[in-house]
Amino acid sequence: MSDAYDVIVIGSGPAGYPAAIRAAQNKLSVACIDEWKNTDGSFAFGGTCLNAGCIPSKALLESSELYQRAKEEFAVHGINIGGLQLDLAAMQKRRASVVKTMTGGIGALFKASGVIGVQGHGRLLPANKVLVTAPDGTEKTLTAKHVVLASGSIPVRLKNVPHDGRYIVDSWNALEFDAVPARLGVIGAGVIGLELGSVWRRLAARSRCSKRWISSCRSRTERSRKRRCGTSRSRGWTSSWEPRSRARRLPAARSTWCIPMRRASTRCRWTNWWSPSGANPLPKDCWRKAPGANR
Repeated sequence: MSDAYDVIVIGSGPAGYPAAIRAAQNKLSVACIDEWKNTDGSFAFGGTCLNAGCIPSKALLESSELYQRAKEEFAVHGINIGGLQLDLAAMQKRRASVVKTMTGGIGALFKASGVIGVQGHGRLLPANKVLVTAPDGTEKTLTAKHVVLASGSIPVRLKNVPHDGRYIVDSWNALEFDAVPARLGVIGAGVIGLELGSVWRRLAARSRCSKRWISSCRSRTERSRKRRCGTSRSRGWTSSWEPRSRARRLPAARSTWCIPMRRASTRCRWTNWWSPSGANPLPKDCWRKAPGANR
């Protein structure tokens, strides 16, 4: 592996890996650095979106929608299913398989385009240098004419709602439940919160969603807020809208609370709220295109 490149991309999520591939297609030497590590200890490209965000969420949305339709809607069409049972382990196995296929595809794209994939933590230094810390702790300094920062985001940790990985979890944990929680409280009513809440509500969890306004998201109109609130109620949600970052005391009963909000390393930018492709927790009349979105 060379130490000098035309372009170094830190992060291999949906912003980083297309940037790396496009640069390589333009005859530039490119390295893409990512330190994503799965819960089973394996390393993967794709960032939060492919490993613990959009892709696994959509996989569970599709599976849970089919389960709900089989339970509540098929009889109307003359399709009677007796003894319908949920096999959550099989559902989670399918989700993991979808994620593995997608992340493996990025490695194949890198190889075909000539991008050098580097597993490790990338740290930007002066003079366009990047310090890479490998999983085994060894360090190496790379140089580049250009450095692209696409480091993505991680779940927020709330001081007054401490994360314990069991009763207080984040969105990454909520994707890997091995049992359907009896009650689920979701702090944050963005895309991740609504999708995960919809998944577990369809599978019989009692879901409650609490929205906390964030300064970068205040541009959304009051009508949009009311529409989302009304739609959530029509889907069986209990919604609570908080005008400020104010945490509520948890109920005495041991419920599971999911905190899906993200803290991005770069400036927040809205893309599509709900995509027409794949399973969605909201009806078609709620699909909308954000200003500046390409799709």
